[in-house]
Amino acid sequence: MGTRRKSRELALQMLFQADMGRQDMEQVRHTFWTERAGIADDVRGFADDLFRTAVERAGEIDGLIERHAENWRMDRMAAVDRNILRSGVAELLAFPATPRPVIINEAIEIARRFSSPESVQFINGVLDSVARDLEAGNAQRGA
Repeated sequence: MGTRRKSRELALQMLFQADMGRQDMEQVRHTFWTERAGIADDVRGFADDLFRTAVERAGEIDGLIERHAENWRMDRMAAVDRNILRSGVAELLAFPATPRPVIINEAIEIARRFSSPESVQFINGVLDSVARDLEAGNAQRGA
């Protein structure tokens, strides 16, 4: 498994812990990394960046997800799916140098590992829609 994939999976786990345990960012980071002392610095750094972006921009990220997940409210989504989407949208927003198809494909592969088969298409559709929307918005701002 690549370094970035491992980071993305760790970010998902931190988001899941924050979501389900109703813990703030620092509580999660403290307990999460205390239990995983052997993680390489580059893996930990990218995971922390994704997690921090997802938490700090939660309102914006959840709004994008709800707007593109037609007929789905955040609280009705499976917790794993909700947090895979949060992590993916956080990466779309904060890491524009990473190609959008790579971000989406990584989220799909993580969904295959941690979620149900039905979730893969849902996550793909929502992230693709968000990515196209962000791309269109960036094109409009650049014009």
